[in-house]
Amino acid sequence: MATTAAAPRTSAGLDPRTSAAAPRTPAGREARTSAGPDLASSLVRTMHLLQDVHGEVSRPLGLTPQQAHLICVLLSGPTGMTDLSHILGIERSSLTSMVDRLERRSLVARTTHPTDRRACRIELTPTGETLANECHARVVARIDDLTSTLPPATRRTLTTTLQSILNQA
Repeated sequence: MATTAAAPRTSAGLDPRTSAAAPRTPAGREARTSAGPDLASSLVRTMHLLQDVHGEVSRPLGLTPQQAHLICVLLSGPTGMTDLSHILGIERSSLTSMVDRLERRSLVARTTHPTDRRACRIELTPTGETLANECHARVVARIDDLTSTLPPATRRTLTTTLQSILNQA
């Protein structure tokens, strides 16, 4: 019978791999949920890993991870500032500063909104599109490397499961 090592804890009872406290029972043991003992922790750790991958890829391209995220979002087409603010989860003022910096580098351009002349949309320039495609391709390649040892059936199951979670969001 295999045993698993307990997750390391800080003095505050936090799992340093997730930066979140694991639920505890009154006796002080880690609580197990109906979804399994580590589903949420595994998803949080995966999110952190993917953020690290994004950072590893974006920095050599001269981008912050947030800038890389923004230009990759724009690969789907021009997007309004309000929508970008929601997608990226940042305040409008922070987004404006980020767009200003990317615009100075000729990676994005502000264009007039087709139906609201008070609003603008942000779109990639040809240089920005090239860089966004390069960034996206490098992230995908890195994720492919990380998952290359998974059997094809497991990859399909994982893809289906993650898509199901994303569809509920």
